[in-house]
This record gives sequence, structure tokens and C-alpha cells, in this order.
Amino acid sequence: MREPVELRRKRILAVVHARGAVKVSALADELDVSPVTLRRDVEELARTGMLRRGHGVVRPMGEVARTAAVPAARSGGPEGDGGAVALVVPERHSYLYETLHGARTALEEAGTRITLYIAPQAAGAERPQVERALAAGVRGLLIAPRWRSSAGEEADYGWLAEVGVPTVLMERRPRPGSALHALDSVCSDHWYGIHLAVDHLVSLGHRRLVLAARNDSPTARSIRAAFTEIAAGRPEVEDWSVVLSSPNAGPGEPGTREAVPDLPALLRDRGVTGAVLHGDEDALMLVQRLAESGIRVPRDCSVVAYDDVVAALGSTALTAVAPPRAEIGRAAAELLLHRLAHPAGTTGPVRRTELLPRLEVRGSTRGLPHPAN
Repeated sequence: MREPVELRRKRILAVVHARGAVKVSALADELDVSPVTLRRDVEELARTGMLRRGHGVVRPMGEVARTAAVPAARSGGPEGDGGAVALVVPERHSYLYETLHGARTALEEAGTRITLYIAPQAAGAERPQVERALAAGVRGLLIAPRWRSSAGEEADYGWLAEVGVPTVLMERRPRPGSALHALDSVCSDHWYGIHLAVDHLVSLGHRRLVLAARNDSPTARSIRAAFTEIAAGRPEVEDWSVVLSSPNAGPGEPGTREAVPDLPALLRDRGVTGAVLHGDEDALMLVQRLAESGIRVPRDCSVVAYDDVVAALGSTALTAVAPPRAEIGRAAAELLLHRLAHPAGTTGPVRRTELLPRLEVRGSTRGLPHPAN
């Protein structure tokens, strides 16, 4: 499916806001967008006052005034980063770019210099980026590892626990009892997010549910575990299942294989009338597939998306669980600033902070009609 224009422009804004100033040619390469498309997007974003452009470079609005007091975020390098805070995030991850923007805003307001490191889409890609940041002399670290599998996550625990500078995990919650259990972290309460979705569907009379979810991130694994627990524990739910949302949504675990079901057939076979779909792009594609198979949303099946990055942009705006992405970044940055402002050992206990998602009700859910007497 072609990337929606709105999502692509969100990605452009997220990178520009994180960097402070980016060459248009470099931005096109990084976002895997043709130069012609990128220039068209930049022109439209500039026309609507979302950013500034000129001489092959694009900047956030107000960049000139702001940089007089606060140096802009920039790509990481081996020199000149002493005293900065490093932000390490995966490449091409629109969900976490909003978290990144929230963190950058808080750090800039505090007058803290920022260096951005983008981790490629490969197992263990964060470690070399962190090592570069440490070699450059950064004094603190905000990081959101990709962690496609729990095995990959476990492999990072040892070295990340020994970074040696104040560190806060963003939108990640390490395994209880692991080496990172005692590391500061700020993340969404995905259990509560799934509770909101299931409770909404049950309140509308839906009793046969399915979760079609990714299986290649910590968020996906949390969502799957939460749905299993919540659906199994609700006496109103008569039948439920968890399936993979798309062929490229997993598997995250080495050596595992999970089939991608024919969702329209599964809904018909099991009488499903309520579905939770993770993430947004997969949700929009699945709703299209349902329509092509004669299953109308919400008339035949109510749908709740999970992420709310682009859920509202479909032909039917999707009801969605919205994790507080930007607020996660801001809270993580404020916690890191608190650690940096005080001598070691005087800043209080480790904090594992959770922020609650909200439910945005739109046009993709409705109550089941009462059967005729």
C-alpha cells in the first residue's frame, strides 16, 4: 500500500523538528522518498507554515530565533558532542518520531543541547550508535530500541545496563527481574489501552472478538499479552483469537513462524463482530480487505485501531487507542534532566513511569442491533 501523504509529511516534520536543519537531498534518502515527492511535500509544508525552506535546506519554524539561545539537534558524529544529550531511535519509525519530538521540545526548553542518532533496521543496531555517542562525550541518553524480538531485547540488557551515563528508556519496559529492571523508563500502559478497546467493543454488544496485531516490537508483544489476558477474563466475551496482522508484521522471534490468516474468512467462520487491529497502517489495509470481501465496517464488524498515528485518515475514520507518544518523550526528557541536575545518588529511586492511553471514538464502531422478538 502506498504510504499516505499525511503520514509521509508527519515523518518529514518529525525528522526536521528532531534535527533542527536538514538538507533536502539527505532527507529524501533517509525517508526513502523520491526527491521530486520530497520537494513537493516540503513546498506544501512551507506554504502552510509548518516549516521553513531555502537553498536546499529545510528547518522548523522559528529555527533562526531559537538557535541563538539553543543549538539545534543534529545527526550524531564522533566529535563535538561533549555536554550534549543523545537521542537514539530506530530509523523510519513514525510512532517513535512523535515520542522523539516530545523529548526534543522538553530538552530545548531546558537549554540542553541534543544529538540525534538513528539506528538502522538491523538487530543490535543501537549499540554502535550508543558507543559513538559515549565516545563523543554525551552526558545523558534517551533511547527507544527497536527490539523486534524478545531474544534481541535480552541481548541488549547487559551492555545497556552499563552505559555509565544517566539513561532513560522511552516507550520500552524491560522484563521484570532483568538487568534493566532498575533503569529509568517511561512508557505507555498498553494493558490499559487494550482494556479500553475491549471494553468499548463489549459495551456495544460485541461478544466474539479478534486481535490482528504485529509481532515485531515490545509494544506488539505487550498488546498481544494484554488482549489474551483481558479477553479470557471477560465473561461477556464468548470467543476470541489473536492473529498476525500482515505478512511483514513478524515473526519477531528467531525460528518462529506465524501464518497470516484470511481475516474476512476468519470473521465469517467464527462469527466475529469486533476487531482490534495493530498498527494503524495494517488496520487501514485490513479494513480495505474486509470491504473488498463484502464485510462492511462498522455495519458488519466494528474495528478499533491501535496507535492512532493515521487511523483517522481512512475512508472510514477508525476508532483508535491513542498512546500518549509525545508526552512519553517529554516525561522521559524531564526525568533525564532531573538526573543530570543532581549529583549521583541524590536523585531518588529508579522510576518506571506509565502513562495511560486514551480512546478516540470515530466512525468504525457501533452497537450490535438487537435481535427481533
